Amino acid sequence: MSSVEPQGQHSADSPIQPKQDMDRILTIPNGLTLIRALGIPLFLWLYLGPHANGLAFVVLVLGAATDYFDGKVARALNQVSRLGAAMDPTIDRAYIAATVIALALRGVIPWWLVLLLIARDLWMAVMLTIKKVRTGEIFEVTFLGKAATFNLLYAFPFLLLSGTSFLGKVCEIVGWAFVIWGIGLYLWTALQYSIDALRS
Repeated sequence: MSSVEPQGQHSADSPIQPKQDMDRILTIPNGLTLIRALGIPLFLWLYLGPHANGLAFVVLVLGAATDYFDGKVARALNQVSRLGAAMDPTIDRAYIAATVIALALRGVIPWWLVLLLIARDLWMAVMLTIKKVRTGEIFEVTFLGKAATFNLLYAFPFLLLSGTSFLGKVCEIVGWAFVIWGIGLYLWTALQYSIDALRS
């Protein structure tokens, strides 16, 4: 970690750190995000094709792990970029959408849950448009927004392993606990973002 010298006291052998280039594309965090995106079709094929639940579970867990680490790596290496900031939440939504649709197709979760999540995201697209037209800005991701995504990303791997065995029942209970908290936070943050957009 580089230290910041007092203003006006930069020596010849201590150059000022260059301003971070937010338009960079080829960065390590963006590479991690791309790998996470490629996991979506792989998960769908494993879960809906050969019904390889165990491998599909591993793909979801790795996707959740890279979701956590890409932001950490970006800040640690000073590689935060506009592309990464845009891709990260988009891929989160794609993961959630792909997983809930796959689980609904296998009869693990009800279709009303899928429709609720889709309706929420469509509503947020409208609110984002209003926010951008009025202020030229987008929503700043809040802690509760990240918490909602975290709960949903961790709920579905557990539901994927649910079944009639003891371990399957435990996974089902834990998974639905994450779903309930995730949906609650998802709707609450939608309300917060909507108020922000309409008051802008």
